[in-house]
Amino acid sequence: MLLTVDGVEKSYKKGGMFSTKSQLVLKSISFECKDGECLGIIGESGSGKSTLGRLILGIEKPDQGKVLFDGKSVEDRNIRAGSISAVFQDYKSSINPFFTVEDAIMEPLTNSFKDDKENQFRVDTLLNQVGLTPAFKNKYPHELSGGEVQRVCIARAISIEPSCIVLDEAISSLDVSVQMQILTLLKKLKGIYNMSYIFITHDLQAAAYLCDRVIIFKEGQIEETVSIEQLKDVQSDYAKKLLQSLITF
Repeated sequence: MLLTVDGVEKSYKKGGMFSTKSQLVLKSISFECKDGECLGIIGESGSGKSTLGRLILGIEKPDQGKVLFDGKSVEDRNIRAGSISAVFQDYKSSINPFFTVEDAIMEPLTNSFKDDKENQFRVDTLLNQVGLTPAFKNKYPHELSGGEVQRVCIARAISIEPSCIVLDEAISSLDVSVQMQILTLLKKLKGIYNMSYIFITHDLQAAAYLCDRVIIFKEGQIEETVSIEQLKDVQSDYAKKLLQSLITF
């Protein structure tokens, strides 16, 4: 199994620095993601899904339980390096504003591949794959639209050809017309690279388009797990409510 989340719990202090109170954000979370699968994590704001994303990426550590990638803990930087990438919601802060597009994509490449000439070719190829052209290489983030910046972020994420990409609300800050373009792009790239996606979103419609299976999150717990083909047969009231909002959209 590519990714295994086993009995994970996470809490944060609440009420200030000296407070002894804590809030449990994730409660006994367990699931698996297969090689090449697109797994959706769906829930409302505050449900704990982005916290889960940070644990999968090794940015934070769980209080209990473990997150394993190919059977090894993601807390080990060497396990994550080159294997797991991320695309975040806030594309504006995802790229150094003083970096050109080429600099942004080249940064992870130079850590993984040492041939500069080959890396230049890779940058051109990646830009073409995400629907941009090499003419964008010398542009800065402030010169691009939101959709263009997110395409650059996606190019950077796939540059090291990872086994898995965590997409944390990766389309939610974009205009609706651009969202569909990015979803279509993600589906195409998944076919090219055969990557797994962890697609974290509050948008069931987007998940239904992109994912093979979805985990429905509510208040830090897994409410239900269902394949896209069986989405209409969800059991819990909360999942039915989410589905109803999709049908009436």
